[in-house]
Amino acid sequence: MISNRLAAWLSARDIHYGWVVAGVTFLTMLATAGAMGSAGVLIQPLEQEFGWTTAEISMALAVRLVLFGLFGPFAAAFMNRFGVRQVASVALLMIASGILASFAMTEVWQLVALWGVVIGIGTGMTALVLGATVAARWFSARRGLVVGMLTASNATGQLVFLPLLASLTQMYGWRSALSVSVAVLLVALLAVLLLMRDRPSDLGLPAYGDRAVAQRPPAPRALITLLTSPLIALRDASRTSVFWVLFFTFWVCGFSTNGLIQMHWISICGDFGVAPVGAAGILALIGVFDLVGTIASGWLSDRFDNRWLLFWFYGLRGLSLIYLPFTNFGIYELSLFAVFYGLDWVATVPPTVKLAAERFGPERAGLVFGWIFAGHQLGAASAAYFAGATRTGFETYMPALFIAGTLCLMAAAMILLISRPASRQAVPQPA
Repeated sequence: MISNRLAAWLSARDIHYGWVVAGVTFLTMLATAGAMGSAGVLIQPLEQEFGWTTAEISMALAVRLVLFGLFGPFAAAFMNRFGVRQVASVALLMIASGILASFAMTEVWQLVALWGVVIGIGTGMTALVLGATVAARWFSARRGLVVGMLTASNATGQLVFLPLLASLTQMYGWRSALSVSVAVLLVALLAVLLLMRDRPSDLGLPAYGDRAVAQRPPAPRALITLLTSPLIALRDASRTSVFWVLFFTFWVCGFSTNGLIQMHWISICGDFGVAPVGAAGILALIGVFDLVGTIASGWLSDRFDNRWLLFWFYGLRGLSLIYLPFTNFGIYELSLFAVFYGLDWVATVPPTVKLAAERFGPERAGLVFGWIFAGHQLGAASAAYFAGATRTGFETYMPALFIAGTLCLMAAAMILLISRPASRQAVPQPA
């Protein structure tokens, strides 16, 4: 395989193949996140073409967010059984097929089936759990940094494609715009097929930062074991207060990001006379600062108390959301919002992953974080529908913004309920 030759070539130059796997994972999560984020350009075109209400479209897209989150724990189990490469390949094919099939839809139920179910499951299979799994398997050192990089690709991909897609939608229609997302997904699929490997031991390598090659653990073969292992992990984790604090705070994270701003930002700005392309440009700016903030968060999570990092991240995000309704939605105010909110978009993920691994152990970290991430997407789905219903009922998004900001401040206070661990293992750092 190409990966064997490339691994040998890199090893001769003292470069670990884990960075190639991280790069392919970055591209995969970027492509699938771009497909997720492209839903933001659909609301107004679908309203105009089919006469569907904002609430109807938001309901369909909320189904996608729910499945995106609920499938995460089972995606981790599938990766343990079938391998990362196979699961990522199937997911990319599902997402591309769902988008292509949606070009011919004419009814709301078809939007629910394709964008809700098919794309929801496909993106759920390559959600943040994929990044957490790759980081845990391939990296012993620099794990927090890698989680930050892969998390940034997921969040940034949902934002940086929007200016291009909004512009193409305006000029050529939403079907032509989404064809770009399909093309990126197919490029990612090719990279996965050629370069992705499941574990370092497949290439005879130790994880980055380790010296010994870890043996491949036995994969569960019974279907019942595959399906019940996430449920057992949920049962055990749900008996602890730490799980519920992380679950609730991540629910707030999803409510205040994917479900509200990502999904409705173009419509929020449209209510104040901001053109879709201009609103998408602000989202792209948020994405740029998110890339910086999330990678920095990963670096910080390796060095500082993750509870206090989350306290500041949620608190500052809440203040930025409460600030937004008091602006005139001018370029200066929106740019200022983009900087502060962007730095904090998903900076909460690396500290949350680290706390989950610290409290539940490395073997179960992926499954437990999958359920915590499900809380994130349930929050996102709640905001996606609630904000749409608020806009339909009151002709304004402002109540949704105030509620999201208040919830963030509550999450900041709640995270301090987690006690400091009695002892912490230092993360090995190679020279």
